[in-house]
Amino acid sequence: MKISTKGRYALRLMLDLAVHDAGSAIPLKEVAARQDISVKYLEQIVTQLSRGGLVRSARGAVGGYFLTRKPEEYTVGEILRQMEGSLAPVHCADPNSAPCDRAGQCVTMEVWQKIEQAVAGVVDHITLDYLVRRYREKTGELVPPSQK
Repeated sequence: MKISTKGRYALRLMLDLAVHDAGSAIPLKEVAARQDISVKYLEQIVTQLSRGGLVRSARGAVGGYFLTRKPEEYTVGEILRQMEGSLAPVHCADPNSAPCDRAGQCVTMEVWQKIEQAVAGVVDHITLDYLVRRYREKTGELVPPSQK
């Protein structure tokens, strides 16, 4: 299974918003510069994240984006599913899909389900807050630059 560029960049965008949260909206242009991602591509991603209620926008001269919840209330799985849909390796392993006609005798389906469960077990237990803490450990940045 591969996570698309949109999924990877969405996670980076969400992490950037969490790391640099100082109580005011963060312009997409700043995120783009820090993450080395084009503003145009981030606009597509943030639109999808907004539709899912994961971020909200503020308009105007001091406009930009905010997280809608605290970082500890987001999981990596929630963010990736918003961008990717199901993370199951095949359609029949998606817990939200109807079972196929061969489900009763299909042994390989068990393999796909175990893979789906393993992936979910990882991404659904890593929070955005955990990633913020890991970022700060790796960079030595303890507080957002705007709060120093």
